Amino acid sequence: MSVQNEMHIFSSASEMRNWSRQQKQKGKRIALVPTMGYLHEGHLSLVEAAKELADIVVSSIYVNPTQFAAHEDFGQYPRQPEVDRAKLKAMGCSAVFEPTSLYVKVQGAESEDVNVVGKESMHPESHETFVQVERLQKPLCGGSRPHFFRGVATVVTKLFHIVEPDVAVFGRKDYQQWRIIERMVRDLDFGVEVVGMPICREQDGLAMSSRNARLTAEARQHAPAIYKALRWAMQAVESGAEKNPGTIQDQVRGMIEQAGGKMDYAELVDAKSLQPILDASLQTTLLAVAALFPSKDSQGTVRLIDNIVINEEILL
Repeated sequence: MSVQNEMHIFSSASEMRNWSRQQKQKGKRIALVPTMGYLHEGHLSLVEAAKELADIVVSSIYVNPTQFAAHEDFGQYPRQPEVDRAKLKAMGCSAVFEPTSLYVKVQGAESEDVNVVGKESMHPESHETFVQVERLQKPLCGGSRPHFFRGVATVVTKLFHIVEPDVAVFGRKDYQQWRIIERMVRDLDFGVEVVGMPICREQDGLAMSSRNARLTAEARQHAPAIYKALRWAMQAVESGAEKNPGTIQDQVRGMIEQAGGKMDYAELVDAKSLQPILDASLQTTLLAVAALFPSKDSQGTVRLIDNIVINEEILL
């Protein structure tokens, strides 16, 4: 453990847990903001919200290997720990949990690459237990990344056990993740309140993301078409001009593809169950999209996700 002007930095799970328990013995309410680092204003807005919900804010920084598949470059995920710590300290964060690993490494392994999905050593003898939220993890991002939410749910479970927060704050840009954690907490009786905060956007509407910095200049110029397409869909449904999910999805795909995006999905689903719907006008609906745009890397792409909730006043 180290202390930077009263912001505690923990790398050990036992030290983090002991510190949290000491704060609770003093009657303090703890909020957790889980992140994978490379923080932007969207992350910091979650910290600001957490400060209103608790006496103490803990932020975790951990690039979770079990959220990556073998074809995804876990080792190249951007990391800037010193910059992130400075940002969190400026926001008034009480503690940062930066574990070197939340999975015991295979004997002889030099990095957590061995825990990346699809690699031979993914199931080391020391870690064979994973958490899955069966129905909610399958649609949307789960269609092309079936491994992803198992990794999310497992690592968040571990963070909840270590930090023992009273409340955890997530961003609704990762809407499916928020719903999965919310359901996991309900099903497994965690004593944690799960709060989802609105999406933070750039001035041109693009959802804030650590990945935006990897876009080519041209792709960055065209990527706000995602939000324009989402806004069009919301206005079309709420004005009564269109209610057919298939028609809306096709139009949204076309608008994003015209801007240079390669679609992963664009789907209208029930905002709670994430299941397909027949009529977009009859319930609270989530329109979620994922698209690939050109990356600064020579032949790479950047996967951007975004969403909008339609008819939110009906039920959410």
